[in-house]
Amino acid sequence: MSQDSRTTTRRRGARLLAVASATGLIATACGGSSGTAAPATTSGSGAPATTTAPGPTTTVPPGSALASAMALQQAFREVAAKVRPEVVQIVSPAGDLGSGVIYDDKGDIVTNAHVVGTGVTTFQVTFFNGQTTSATLVGSYPADDLAVIKVRGAKQLSPATFGDSKALQVGDITLAIGNPLGQTSSVTEGIVSFNGRTVQESATVTLPSTIQTSAAINPGNSGGALVNIEGQVVGIPTLAAANQQDGGTAAGIGYAVPSSIVQLIAPQLIATGKVTNSGRAALGVQVTDGISTSGQPVGVVVYAVTPGGAAAKAGIKAGDLITAVNGTTVTNTSDLTAVLASLSPGQAVKVALTDQSGAQRTVTVTLEQLAGS
Repeated sequence: MSQDSRTTTRRRGARLLAVASATGLIATACGGSSGTAAPATTSGSGAPATTTAPGPTTTVPPGSALASAMALQQAFREVAAKVRPEVVQIVSPAGDLGSGVIYDDKGDIVTNAHVVGTGVTTFQVTFFNGQTTSATLVGSYPADDLAVIKVRGAKQLSPATFGDSKALQVGDITLAIGNPLGQTSSVTEGIVSFNGRTVQESATVTLPSTIQTSAAINPGNSGGALVNIEGQVVGIPTLAAANQQDGGTAAGIGYAVPSSIVQLIAPQLIATGKVTNSGRAALGVQVTDGISTSGQPVGVVVYAVTPGGAAAKAGIKAGDLITAVNGTTVTNTSDLTAVLASLSPGQAVKVALTDQSGAQRTVTVTLEQLAGS
C-alpha cells in the first residue's frame, strides 16, 4: 500500500450516513446574518474603535488580539450566512440521512454516492428555508463516491460557488456545513490537515487526492460542504479515519472529496447520467485476493482480462498473480486499488507477476482509463 494510504470507515448508524468525527480547533457558534455585531470602526485619529452589539458598548483597541478575534468571528458569520442556504438535507425512503450541495440553478444537487446508496432513485430534500420537495437520481459514480440528484419546481435555489481545492495549504481554515445527527444546517470549524491524501474507503474503492481536515464531521454530514474562509466549496465531506486500536473513528481526522474531482465528475453525471472521463488509471483486469497455502495474502489473482485492454496488450493473462505495481508491493485488492489511485491514465508502469507454474516476470503496462459508471 502507498505510504499515504489510510484505512477509513463509513458508518450507517441509526440511519445516519457518513462519516467522520473530529473536534474543531476553535469552538465557534456560526449563525446567520441576524444578530450579527456591527464591524469595528476606527476614527481618523487612530482612537480605539467602538462596536455596537446586544448588551454594553465595548471599546476595542485597533490592532489588538480582541479586534483580530472579532474580525475572524465576523468572517465565520459571513461564510455561514452565505453557505448554509447552499446545503440541503437528503433523506432516502428508508430514512437514511445525508447532506447535499446545490450545484446549479436547474435543481442539480451533488452528494456522496454512499448517501444515495444502491438501487434507490427517489429522495426527499429539505432546503435551508424549510422547503421540502422530492428528488430523483441523475447518476452515481461510486469510484469517487459522488452522485447527483435533481429537484424540480424548487424556488429560490442558492447554487454554491466552488473554489480551487488544489490551492489549499495545510493550516487553511475550513468550515464543514451539513446535517450531523439530524441537526440541520450545522457548522463546524477546523483546518486543512493535509491536502492530497489517498484514502481507502472499502476493498474496492480508494479515493485519491482527498482533503484531510480537523473540522468536526459527524453522521449526516456526508455529502455536505467543506468550505474555505471565502465561502467557496472546496470539498465534499465523505469519511473518517479508522482508529485501529478500538475500531472506532479517529477524532480530528476526516476526509473530503476535493472540488477538483467534483467539478470533473458532476458535469458528466448531469449531462448524461454517466462518467466517461474519470481521470483514473486502470489495468484492465478483474482480480481477487491471492492467498497462500498457509492462509497469508500474497498478491492479487487475475481472473479476467479486458480484451484489447492495457493488461492484455502487455501480455497479462487470467491466472497470473500480481505482486507489485510501479515498485509498490501488492498483497491484496485494497493495495492494488490504492496504488492505481495514485497513478494516471497513459502512464507506463512495471507490473511484477507470478504465473500458475510459479515463474516470475515483469511487464510494462501503459495504464488505461478506469471505466465510467
